[in-house]
Amino acid sequence: MTINENQHVRGGGRLKATSPAPRGGTRTGGEPTGSGSEADAELTYSIGELAEEFDITTRTIRFYESRGLITPRRAGTSRIYSRRDRGRLMLILRGKNLGFSLEDVAEYLKLYDIDPSQRAQTELLIGKVDAAIADLDAKRADLERSLRDLKELRAKCAEFLRSINAEAEASDKPR
Repeated sequence: MTINENQHVRGGGRLKATSPAPRGGTRTGGEPTGSGSEADAELTYSIGELAEEFDITTRTIRFYESRGLITPRRAGTSRIYSRRDRGRLMLILRGKNLGFSLEDVAEYLKLYDIDPSQRAQTELLIGKVDAAIADLDAKRADLERSLRDLKELRAKCAEFLRSINAEAEASDKPR
């Protein structure tokens, strides 16, 4: 679930490449964003900006917040999302798109927070990815078997109809 800085999520969580600078955000104090790395560290986003950027609803973002997956600061009733929150949201949506449960994503994010080397996180991810691949391979085998059976059944039905039609034509001909 590692995501390149130049990617973000659009349309149901699918990743598409974009320009390196995130759109939207403001620096602390409400100034427009610049391109400096110091400014990027202070970059913040509103819930509406993130919802628009990721093509999701604000309700979805609040749901992930209620599950403890993202933790924006509060300024009165407003939520203020950091670059970290944006990155976590990106990982949540990427994981969801790949078929991982929210519990899997939460476990991954927890390891991300406690293991700066990201070794445990990467090992966990490899295990989850291997399990997902095995599951999809089994589903593909089931689908291939079902398709083969359906094609065989269709061929038998078509042959049966041809034989009925041939008998009907033979009985309709004068002798």
